[in-house]
Amino acid sequence: MSGKVLCIDLGASSGRAVLAWINENEGKISAREVHRFKNRSVEVNGRLYWDILGIYSEIKTALVKAHREGGFCSVGIDTWGVDYGIIDSSGQLISAPVQYRDSRTAGMKAEAEQLIDMEQLYSLTGNQIMEINTAFQLLAEKKYRGYILENGEAMLNIPDLLGYMLTGEISSELSIASTTQLFDPKKQNWSDAAIEALGLPRRLFRKIIKPGQVKGLLRKELCEELNIPQVQVTAVCGHDTQCAFYAAPYSYANHIIISCGTWSLVGTTLKMPILSRKAMELELTNEAGYDGSIDLLKNITGLWLIQETKAYLEAHGKILTYADLENEARKCEDFTAFIDPDSPEFSKAGDIPGRIAEYCRRTEQAVPKTIGQVMRTIYLSLAMKYRLAIEQIAELTGNSYSSYEVQMAGGGIRDTYLGQLTADVTGLKVGAGPVEATVYGNALIQLIACGEIPDKVYRRRIMLRTRIDLGEDHLYKPEMNYDSEYEKFKIIIKRS
Repeated sequence: MSGKVLCIDLGASSGRAVLAWINENEGKISAREVHRFKNRSVEVNGRLYWDILGIYSEIKTALVKAHREGGFCSVGIDTWGVDYGIIDSSGQLISAPVQYRDSRTAGMKAEAEQLIDMEQLYSLTGNQIMEINTAFQLLAEKKYRGYILENGEAMLNIPDLLGYMLTGEISSELSIASTTQLFDPKKQNWSDAAIEALGLPRRLFRKIIKPGQVKGLLRKELCEELNIPQVQVTAVCGHDTQCAFYAAPYSYANHIIISCGTWSLVGTTLKMPILSRKAMELELTNEAGYDGSIDLLKNITGLWLIQETKAYLEAHGKILTYADLENEARKCEDFTAFIDPDSPEFSKAGDIPGRIAEYCRRTEQAVPKTIGQVMRTIYLSLAMKYRLAIEQIAELTGNSYSSYEVQMAGGGIRDTYLGQLTADVTGLKVGAGPVEATVYGNALIQLIACGEIPDKVYRRRIMLRTRIDLGEDHLYKPEMNYDSEYEKFKIIIKRS
């Protein structure tokens, strides 16, 4: 059987299927994209849903294309966190999954506070308290569509739901479960205390399996329909952040990784979760990784701000590439204004440039008037927020990261301006790569599970060689000092 694995990597706006294998002669991973498709939310009567059947159809297309390109021995799926579908007693999906940016969870934190103290909820689950989390979505389900919970038999986060569609087997993968605010990071299992306190049916929460375990085999009926062999579906880190972190080739204990995509995740890896009041106040989250370790993370609105700015400009007849936007920002390096990327007004699609201008007026700053000034404000604010996150993690862990380089992975490293600004603002060296971190993390876990990589220790050597081969082994060094601007940034976001 082929030593190739098929990586299905789903983001909020697109998905791709990549065949990956070990190039034994060069000691690196080789990869080839076989299918790419758009992922979109669908609005129906004021509610935002994911087109899960469309996604499943695209995965079927990917399976056929990958088979024609030489076949594969395993399939693994990673996606964004928190969203889910619910299966009924007959094995059918009750409703299309609702998108996490939908407004139905507004006010659910207040509802939850009537049931459990938020500090206690944090101490049980270690997740940053955000209304997009699965726990609050299920509370909204309970309030507005109670029949779904009453008739449900299994809650499956998106990678587990797609795995179920492919195999017919129900299970919940560890890392994606740890995004729900219903998972106990100490016991590495569902938090019965949190589930009970929120009044959710315990039967919905099914067996948790670890990354590297087999979810099941592709259904015989599916294989007959597509004329492909029956291969295994392997549980990779279902949360794409954990795949990205696993592909980052750090070599020291006290490390910082920035996974830079639609969301930016700044974090470090620990042996045990930190569930203190201070961690909650700093809005840090604990997630389970590949080998049972815990990644302590700061969730930051990331390239979403740039993506939405580009989309807004295109809707108004201004067609610019991401490279164009970066160049416009470079032209305005004498302009300085800050936003808090996580301020609520930036969480919804639409006029991001207009909202940035209004934020700057409200906080008595210079108001960006050109596209370049808007972009400069976004870039600089992201780098500032990265520095704040690193300092908060250092404060909480008691570790110093000043003598190590930050590992920055994901699509954001294509943007050299953001990479250099991150080095300048943090005062740290920033190692870039790989761009396709989630895909490589997905592939690593499958290749280890299939015996193509002898052990997880060998993976770092493989990823270093792979990164060099891709030409992504770039190191940014601090060239400017932004300490005074950083102090202003902290005052601005506190004021807002």
